[in-house]
Amino acid sequence: MFLEVKGLTKKFGGLTAVNNLDVTVNKGEIVGLIGPNGAGKTTTFNLITSVVLPTKGKILFNNEDITYCKSHSIARKGVGRTFQLNPLFGDFDVLQNVSTAFHIPDTSNLFDFYFNTRKHRYNKEKILEKSHEIIKLVGLEKVEKVLAKNLPHGNQKMLGIARALAINPKILLLDEPIAGMNPDEVDSILKAINKIRAQGVTVLVIEHNMLMMNICDRVVVMSFGQKIAEGTPQEIRDNEEVQTAYFGGGYIA
Repeated sequence: MFLEVKGLTKKFGGLTAVNNLDVTVNKGEIVGLIGPNGAGKTTTFNLITSVVLPTKGKILFNNEDITYCKSHSIARKGVGRTFQLNPLFGDFDVLQNVSTAFHIPDTSNLFDFYFNTRKHRYNKEKILEKSHEIIKLVGLEKVEKVLAKNLPHGNQKMLGIARALAINPKILLLDEPIAGMNPDEVDSILKAINKIRAQGVTVLVIEHNMLMMNICDRVVVMSFGQKIAEGTPQEIRDNEEVQTAYFGGGYIA
C-alpha cells in the first residue's frame, strides 16, 4: 500500500470531524473520496498533509510513518495537494505561478541566488523547462502568459493542479478539482488527471460531481466523519447506504 490511513481520528472540541478512518491507496491508482458536505473529506486531506494534527491514528506513506511530520517535509517526501480555494499569485502569469512552486525541489541556496552561480543558472533553466512541460501536460500552454487573476475558473483550477505537480509528487491529493465547472472544463480536467496518472503519479481525489467516478479505480465514501462504503464506482452507485447518505431515506436509484 502506497498510502495508508489507520484509525485516523480528529476532534475539534466536542465535534468529531474524522472518526476511526481507514483508507488505503495503492501505487498507480486513482481513488475517489466522496461524501456529503461536512463528511470530513477535506479534514482528512489536512490530516494527511499535517495542516492539522490527528487526535489519534496513523498515516503511512511509502512505508514511512508521516503522522507528525511537518507539512513541508511531507511535500518533500512526494505528497502534493490542491485546495478548494486555489492559493494562486494573482499578479503572476501562469508560467511564473508554476515556476515559483519549484522552491521545494530547487537545490540552490542563498549564496547561489545572490551570486548567480552556475548551479543557480542551471537550476533556473531546468525549472523553466519543467514548468513548460507541466503547463503543456495540463493544457494551459495557450494562456501561459496570462495573469492568474484574469483566468477563467476552470483554468485557475487547472493552474492549482500544475502548481502541485511542480513539487514532483509521487501522490497527488486533489480537493474538488471539478467543482463549479461547465461540461467542457470537466472533460479537460478528467483528461488531465488521466495524463497525470500515466506519468506515474498516484491520485486521491475529493469530489461531489459523480462524473469523477468514471476515472476512479476505487471509491471510498464518508459520512459524518466515518467510512460507510468502499468499492468500485458501480458498487458505490448501487450501495443503498450511500444513496441514503446523499439523498435521504426512501431514495430509489
